[in-house]
Amino acid sequence: MQNIGLKQVSRLIPHYEGLRLGEDFFLVDVDSGQNLEFMNDPFRADAYFLVYCVNGGLDIEVNLKSYSLSSDMLLISLPGSILRVVTPLNKDSRDGRFLVLAFSKDFLTDINIDIRKATDGHYFFSETPCIEIDREERRFLSKYLSLMKDIMDTDIPGKKGALGALFSSIFYVLSGLYQAKMESNYQPEVVSSSQIRLKLLFESFMKLVSEYHISERGVAFYAGRLGLTPKYLSKLVKQYSGRSAPDWIDSFVILEAKNMLRYSGDSIKEIVFRLNFLNPSVFYKYFKAHTGMTPSEYRNGGFA
Repeated sequence: MQNIGLKQVSRLIPHYEGLRLGEDFFLVDVDSGQNLEFMNDPFRADAYFLVYCVNGGLDIEVNLKSYSLSSDMLLISLPGSILRVVTPLNKDSRDGRFLVLAFSKDFLTDINIDIRKATDGHYFFSETPCIEIDREERRFLSKYLSLMKDIMDTDIPGKKGALGALFSSIFYVLSGLYQAKMESNYQPEVVSSSQIRLKLLFESFMKLVSEYHISERGVAFYAGRLGLTPKYLSKLVKQYSGRSAPDWIDSFVILEAKNMLRYSGDSIKEIVFRLNFLNPSVFYKYFKAHTGMTPSEYRNGGFA
């Protein structure tokens, strides 16, 4: 599976007509045909991707879950997500149009955006990467993107600063939009300071698991990074999410294993090595315990 960052995108899109600011930010107008063919194979996105569907549509997998992206829908993908474009929604049409805005974590740091804000809602983004936007939200988004394109397409002095200020604005607009969707979907009760601390701790735990699950499957490692005992971390994670800490870790590992089995050409022995299992027997028992099938059964069509 490829790890794709911003540097590779312009080389992978055959008719790249995007606007770039260094190696950390780009905005490109693409269609769902030839320009997105590189996404037919799964890849891990090493950047933030915002995809706005102007018209048409396509089916896309985010972390092996299928979503339908159609007109006036917005997809937000966080660094580390596994993406794959499946097919246009209308298989007879190739006229879907998408605006893709992508930026690195370094870009957020350069323009002084609070990185905690950028990762706040990680759980919600992971569970709900696609949302539909209404006419007023669409009007705002279109204006921002249009002005951003105009700035990037000129040689005015201070262009980076101007773009950074504009992006800061759109970033907080989008954060507010997603926050509203979260509140609408989950209807949260009044949040206390202890609940806020619990939420932030869970977000930190999820970021660590996303980064280290291939090499670290024990709760003790994550507890140590967070300055907690394994027992206390497990209690807090269960309290917040309804799922245990080991369950979250296992879900990331199984997702990784499924992706390798389904899309890579690696042998199962190679996958065992890449996922840091002691031997194939341990991996087979682990995989079957969590999926109900052996790795070979899954690879041979068990995912269908």
